[in-house]
Amino acid sequence: MLSAQSKLIQLLSELENYIQQIPEEKLSQKPAPDKWSNKEILGHLVDSALNNLQRFTEIQFTPRPYVIRKYAQDDLVRANDYQHADTREILQLLIALNTRIIRVMDQQTEEMLAYEIEIEKGQTEDLRFWNQDYVDHFEHHLRQIKKKAAPTMRQPGTLNYV
Repeated sequence: MLSAQSKLIQLLSELENYIQQIPEEKLSQKPAPDKWSNKEILGHLVDSALNNLQRFTEIQFTPRPYVIRKYAQDDLVRANDYQHADTREILQLLIALNTRIIRVMDQQTEEMLAYEIEIEKGQTEDLRFWNQDYVDHFEHHLRQIKKKAAPTMRQPGTLNYV
């Protein structure tokens, strides 16, 4: 089994390679007015990285259990207007933030990985769980992007059905 850091490195590389193959109009296409486009999903991953970088850092020096503060995902996606942002900018920011997260994870000791986190009132986990949950969340959205873009992707030896 890959460590959270190794898995995140793999997913970032996969995402970067994949996004560069998707036409901009496909990235911007919204399945419904109230559903995120692939660009907005990328933006959501940026917001997640920003919030989790702060969490992964703060847990090192704040009283425990560290309490996870929720954030308004839809509001952040709208406020940052990822739908109209430059895809390369979003992708570069996402890669930079996650590179920093990987570096922070690399510094976590076994003692730190056991730090208690309150996810919701009465529900606690440890930092090791939170690291893996972050990577699982990233992977979930990568699969979502691939599923939305799949009909336009040209695979070797196949027809493009666009």
